[in-house]
Amino acid sequence: EGKNLVLMVPASHERTQKTTEDTNTFYFHCVKAWEPVLKKVSDKEDDNSNLSDTLTVPLKYLPVGHRVKVTLPVRHVILCLWIYLCFSTEKLDVRLGYDLCQEEQEFLHKRKRVVAGALKRVLRLGRDLHRHEVPVIAVMATGGGLRAMSAMFGHLLALQKLNLLDCVTYLTGASGSTWTLADLYEHADWSHKSLEGPLKAVKEQVTKCKLNLMSIDHLKYYHKELAERAKAGHVPSFTTLWSLVQEMFLHERPRKYKLTDQRKALEHGQNPLPFYAVLNVKEEKFGTFKFREWADFSPYEVAIPKYGVSIPSEYFDSEFFMGRRVKKLPESRICYLEGLWTNIFTRNLLDGLYWSSNSNEFWERWSQDMVDIEKHSPEEDVTVIEPPSCLSGKLYEMFQDIMTKRPLLGKSHNFLRGLEFHKDYIHQKKFIEWKDTVLDGFPNSLTPLQKYLCLIDVGYFINTSGAALFKPERNVDVIISLDYGLGHAFKQLEMTYKYCKIQNIPFPKVELSQEEEKNPKECYIFSDSEDPRAPIVIHFPLVNDTFKEFKEPGVKRGRSEMEEGKVNLENNCSPYYLIRLIYSSENFDKLVNLSKYNILNNKDLLLQAIRSAVERRRSRR
Repeated sequence: EGKNLVLMVPASHERTQKTTEDTNTFYFHCVKAWEPVLKKVSDKEDDNSNLSDTLTVPLKYLPVGHRVKVTLPVRHVILCLWIYLCFSTEKLDVRLGYDLCQEEQEFLHKRKRVVAGALKRVLRLGRDLHRHEVPVIAVMATGGGLRAMSAMFGHLLALQKLNLLDCVTYLTGASGSTWTLADLYEHADWSHKSLEGPLKAVKEQVTKCKLNLMSIDHLKYYHKELAERAKAGHVPSFTTLWSLVQEMFLHERPRKYKLTDQRKALEHGQNPLPFYAVLNVKEEKFGTFKFREWADFSPYEVAIPKYGVSIPSEYFDSEFFMGRRVKKLPESRICYLEGLWTNIFTRNLLDGLYWSSNSNEFWERWSQDMVDIEKHSPEEDVTVIEPPSCLSGKLYEMFQDIMTKRPLLGKSHNFLRGLEFHKDYIHQKKFIEWKDTVLDGFPNSLTPLQKYLCLIDVGYFINTSGAALFKPERNVDVIISLDYGLGHAFKQLEMTYKYCKIQNIPFPKVELSQEEEKNPKECYIFSDSEDPRAPIVIHFPLVNDTFKEFKEPGVKRGRSEMEEGKVNLENNCSPYYLIRLIYSSENFDKLVNLSKYNILNNKDLLLQAIRSAVERRRSRR
């Protein structure tokens, strides 16, 4: 008689369970503080006709650790249920706390030896550095599409030539610069091999025509991948489609490569530890300036530092409840993470895809719609798009089936879901460090109560990848800031400083004269002599200053070489503007050579800042 009876605990992870002839026991995972109730809904899961007769059992009144008998009227027969409440004793699958994970601590132990040896050689020190004297140096890159990816290769190549890469402990990227990091960390010893090879491969892709990305064969492949991913349990979104398009755009083939594969590049401390920055936001109602939370991905963990919660990277997008991994999904390929990290492109890219009947129209439409991206941070994160009427047959069905009216946010299963707040969380020091939104005083509106994470590109707020470096446990001494913005050499760094000031995060004041704002130089050093906790920041804006006249530091250009020094960085008339998806070979070389030159030409300033950090470390003892 009890067959096909539907039981519901709305506040639980499972929500509903249906009886069968083979099933006598059900499990519901729920949070006691949410005051869960058990309901007998109907004999059919989707039938709401008998809601007036629904039986409700408030579970909070039942004793924990005792079996309680409950009788239910079913088809004029009394059915007996035994309810047993117990506290979960399963081991947590999330890590709680603000300390660095064990894997990162072990990495730092190995990396410190590498950095100490490199600093001794570069600074020409007379003795080995003691462990407490070794400064933590980080490279912090902004986003900026292909411009950021290309220029960052030039910057890293220059640091390699100066033997400074081995002095770096952390590398952070956002948006387009994450493409550079993801490419490099596919190779376990990348920083110990010449970057000329990877640079050549990137140039080949950046200068190649991309019109075939929207061919029928590619569209069929995208559709197949999206369908399989949705079937496995991942949340469908336009960002998932962007991930696949982007993978073909950058690599022309699917790759099995995953984020955790990058651990091989860290196992001996042979390369810096990379972090990929992203924001968690609300799906609707609140723009990013009212609500956003920093999140970071590394080969070891995915973390939202505000809550002190992290998970092993391979667990990302599995389903979690109350800190337990209740539905295990295989680790995603890295292309799906790159789609999240760079999804500021998604809105216009996919709008163009829908409204274009052929590849030429698609790219033309997308380019037109992207013109204002660098001037404004889009706040409207959700849109509705109908397939164009010019699409017909299988192509129309393909898009109608999976992608129509999907939100543009990158939805992922929330690993914080069901975690309870400490009753005094709002006054906890570690929470206060990251408390910066209009909802922080309302625990029922914060992320642990949400079913999904909504992850977006940091470009919707501040174009910086530095959040991971501001964690005091990382104790960063020097930040080499690589800015890939056009037309605003200090805007993102100034916004970062203002944000840190409000949050009481140690960061040097960024103050410039009108002349410096108008005619920026290649390199600036910002420091705070009154606060030793504040890192020394060495800032490299994307500017063309002495490169116009010098092809190498100290080597003037000949008359025939002057054209190579003309690099157009004038915002929307630049060949490196964000909408540009293809660079000419000449423009690619100019951008890379400029970036490389600006680092090499300021070697003395770099060494001066690093030497200051060593002295500051020594004086603390």
